[in-house]
Amino acid sequence: MAGIDLSSSEFKDHGFIARRYAYEGDNVSPPLTWSGSPDDAAELVLLCEDPDAPSGTFAHWIVVGIDPRSEGVNAGQCPPGGTELVNGYGERGWGGPHPPPGDEPHHYVFRLYALSEPCVLPDEPRADQVHEAVEKRELSSGTLVGLYRR
Repeated sequence: MAGIDLSSSEFKDHGFIARRYAYEGDNVSPPLTWSGSPDDAAELVLLCEDPDAPSGTFAHWIVVGIDPRSEGVNAGQCPPGGTELVNGYGERGWGGPHPPPGDEPHHYVFRLYALSEPCVLPDEPRADQVHEAVEKRELSSGTLVGLYRR
């Protein structure tokens, strides 16, 4: 299965995310670009999660229903056709990095999934619920990891 190429003009894979995108900064979502979505994809789903969070994997951004023909999203915007769900902060949309002060850098894993059919999620899903929902529908995916520390 060929993968989706997911990248950002603001940070390299496994590079540091600027404070502007952090919760204590401007808390705007970073720009993302992608290519390689399969022609038969019904929708794209975007998940950004922090697997290093002290309370367990924390969802920072969950977007469903993204137009599979889209090629990216500008900073601070919702991807084309997408619906932003409630993140781990209890807020709709992007919730930037906010690791405990002094922790080693946390990993913010952006995953873009191309699905064969739309997935149904609760309005406030946990990251594991997103993984379960996309598992059997996934045609391909792409991953980008950003780091952040306070």
